[in-house]
Amino acid sequence: MNTKALFRDIRFWIIFFFAIRLIGITNPPLEASHNWRQTTVTMVARNFLEVDNNIFFPRIDIAGEKTGITGMEFPLLNYLIYLVAKLFGYQHWYGRLINLLISSFGIWFFYKLLGKYFTRQTAFYAAIILIVSIWFQFSRKIMPDTFSMSLIIASIYYGSNYLDNTSRKYALIHLICYVILMLLGALSKLPSGMLLVVFVLFIFNRNIHLKRRYIFVVVSLMGILPVVFWYYYWVPYLVEEYGFLHFFMGKSFSQGFIEIFQNLNETLNKFYDTAMKFIGFVIFVYGLALSIIKKDKNVYLVFILTFISFSILIFKAGYTFSHHSYYIIPFVPVMALVAGYGLATIRHTKIALIILIAIAVEGIANQQHDFRIKDKDARLLRLESDLDKVSLPSDLIIINSGDYPSPMYFAHRKGWVNSNERIEDETYVKSLEQKGLRFIVILKRSFGTEISLSSYNKVFENEDYCIYEL
Repeated sequence: MNTKALFRDIRFWIIFFFAIRLIGITNPPLEASHNWRQTTVTMVARNFLEVDNNIFFPRIDIAGEKTGITGMEFPLLNYLIYLVAKLFGYQHWYGRLINLLISSFGIWFFYKLLGKYFTRQTAFYAAIILIVSIWFQFSRKIMPDTFSMSLIIASIYYGSNYLDNTSRKYALIHLICYVILMLLGALSKLPSGMLLVVFVLFIFNRNIHLKRRYIFVVVSLMGILPVVFWYYYWVPYLVEEYGFLHFFMGKSFSQGFIEIFQNLNETLNKFYDTAMKFIGFVIFVYGLALSIIKKDKNVYLVFILTFISFSILIFKAGYTFSHHSYYIIPFVPVMALVAGYGLATIRHTKIALIILIAIAVEGIANQQHDFRIKDKDARLLRLESDLDKVSLPSDLIIINSGDYPSPMYFAHRKGWVNSNERIEDETYVKSLEQKGLRFIVILKRSFGTEISLSSYNKVFENEDYCIYEL
């Protein structure tokens, strides 16, 4: 294969960007962006290994004296981490590699899916844009967002194969692959399922045999039932039964609508900045306008359908959408498709490639910080061993990290996290002591600020934290 052919092969770029994201892959989940979200995943995985491996009862470490069992996303990624740890021993970073592998396959299926309905150039450009979008950093985080989206994209590929192909030879295999991947993707992250709305275009396509469409709808409904059961029965049951609320299931649409318009600038920012950065967004707008002008239904109908579906998520999340970058991820593949379509219409290939490179440089440059761990945060890796000097792993502790669970994960203990103000309240601490609280950890530099607790016995101190015994 000559050099030009190699550079035009999407597999080369998938492997290339996979290799880049291996830099720092063994880092603990302590990068500045979304460490808290990652450690709630790793907590569950480690508890599967150390406490109970029943996938239906995920548990975290910040529920105080309670079991920690609570409702959350179906812990598929967490369980894969557990299975790897079962074989090789526990390490903080397994989830990074698992997510990166699955997310890279997701790009491949994205390319193959678009290649069926659009030009090869559109598929190629769109796949590259998706790789360097917000997908670039989140595909190596220990979070289920790009992980679940990859499963959904692969499910759409196989589902479309079943509906498109008139041959019976592999129809059943494609249908089975579709259902399994759709089920696992939607279970892993419910909002990822919004992309499945594209099947509306197939279901109302009279060129597809009616019987095949009926079978597809029935099988899809059967596949969705476990998702409905998990999120609308099992999650509320676990919260009520074990008394700890952790998972955000959204707000009323009226409240979400109000919050979105109160935070409109931050909401719009997720589209023109967070998703693909500014150059990528400009090309997206160009591609969308061009598809309307050229009356290219394959592009603008996909956009309209998915945007309507995605708007339900936006208004259901409200303020949370506008202030959490990863909520935009389910819509980014659609934006990448439209942008890729726009690039492919540029007649001068060199100009299109220059724009593509600019999109990649801007996207990656704004995400490179995610490959580093700050020294003051890395000091938390010593917290467990320092606690072991003065306490037992079973002792309940409280940490002044506010709402952040990350220090508790690295303490490898269970207990509470709260603010300095609450921990300075002796009545509050006394109430926790009656529930089994034994030690207080005051973080000085990372996740907390120093306070003095003269009422308690200081048993350990360094420049990063103090440990008090009740």
